[in-house]
Amino acid sequence: MSLKIHQSMLPHTDPDASLAFYRDALGFEVRNDVGYEGMRWITLGPADQPETSIVLYPPTADPGVTEDEQRLIAEMMAKGTFASINLATEDVDEAFARLQAHEVVEVVQEPTDQPYGIRDASIRDPAGTLIRLQQV
Repeated sequence: MSLKIHQSMLPHTDPDASLAFYRDALGFEVRNDVGYEGMRWITLGPADQPETSIVLYPPTADPGVTEDEQRLIAEMMAKGTFASINLATEDVDEAFARLQAHEVVEVVQEPTDQPYGIRDASIRDPAGTLIRLQQV
């Protein structure tokens, strides 16, 4: 059996800010932008990886999410502990410098050589999602 990562779901709180981050700063192509009952689901991904996508979704769209859970999700997103993703790059310093030039990018950690052998940096998207840029 061969399995591939097709989509990863990341929450958003502001679809336009998320587009500015993922499309304009990261350079991902928009593959789908669907609205329903005042909410939006946006599918994006690297142009050279058409089989792999990130779906930005409204985190409380599930009708089974209670008001208490909605508050908890909002608190975790604000702290940056609700979601994360690791992205790979051949040159983390160059990628970080390019991203740092965009207003929508919040820097968490500048490029660093980690004791476990990876050089990486960290940023947050507009919804608080932690994104680690790892050099491969």
